[in-house]
Amino acid sequence: MIITDWIHTIAGFFILFTLALGVEASPLFHSSYWLFFTAFVGLNLFQFGFTKFCPLGLILKKIGVPNTRD
Repeated sequence: MIITDWIHTIAGFFILFTLALGVEASPLFHSSYWLFFTAFVGLNLFQFGFTKFCPLGLILKKIGVPNTRD
């Protein structure tokens, strides 16, 4: 998997996980404040679409995740 694949996978996981923790109808409900983290991830994905800059992308690049498919 390349960097963008990892970004989408990790962001999707965090969105689903924080929704499970933040929505009162969920059996995993903890606090509605988790929805702020959901919004943060969504905003990062939104700005990544325009700027192609993502802090997670920098971290993945530093640990050796490839940028392109061979």
